[in-house]
Amino acid sequence: MAQNIQQIVRDVCLWLPETEEFLSHGAPNFRVRGGKTFAIHVINHHGDGRIALWLKAPDGAQELCVGADPRNFFVPPYVGVRGWLGVRLDQGLAWRRIAERVREAYECVAPSALCARIGAAPSVRGAAARASMRELDPMCSARARAVLKALRRICSALPEACEAAQFGHPVWRAGKRTFAWVRNDGGRLTLCFWVGVDRQGLLTSDARFRIPPYMGHNGWIALDVTDHLDGAEVGALALQSYRHFALKRMLSTGSQSG
Repeated sequence: MAQNIQQIVRDVCLWLPETEEFLSHGAPNFRVRGGKTFAIHVINHHGDGRIALWLKAPDGAQELCVGADPRNFFVPPYVGVRGWLGVRLDQGLAWRRIAERVREAYECVAPSALCARIGAAPSVRGAAARASMRELDPMCSARARAVLKALRRICSALPEACEAAQFGHPVWRAGKRTFAWVRNDGGRLTLCFWVGVDRQGLLTSDARFRIPPYMGHNGWIALDVTDHLDGAEVGALALQSYRHFALKRMLSTGSQSG
């Protein structure tokens, strides 16, 4: 069940007429073809520990569901203020009930002609949705712990560098300025550093590198370390990024200690 939960989510979303899946901000989204999104599949969003669907919901449904069953339903971030409903997939809620909520979400955005074409929902194997976060989120895996250990060793050697959390991701800061991130990027484990816009093109010629969303336009790069981490390479990237953000006092301390 845990290994197939993402496919089961597709099964309960894609059977609806003219529905398509697309990736947005690293999460699978489902929409009426060429139209509006009605479902978002989110795993451990900003470290919240949930495996969930965020669903478009009719007026009043969010308050009713969350009030009656807060174990399985919640108000999701960002879209919750617009009445969307969060549905947990890791608390044993029956897939039949989840599919009913997905259909309801679809009917909120789909044209009436498409809603009229909805037939019987397909049967979904498994009475309940249960999954291990460790199996689904690379940030909870043994590999992530090894990567974090390696990055801690590299960053702890830099003057006044400290570990923190930002938007649920482990980060390292020089004073108050972040210079390194560890991120789950669409199921891949990545390290993000500032390299400058001028170096992004050169680095992305290597398939392990990509320009990350949100901060890429400011000169950041993401290195895929899901399968391999070169300590010397990561050390050089971390040092360059640190030097860009560190105060002169920190750089002076590093020079003296070196």
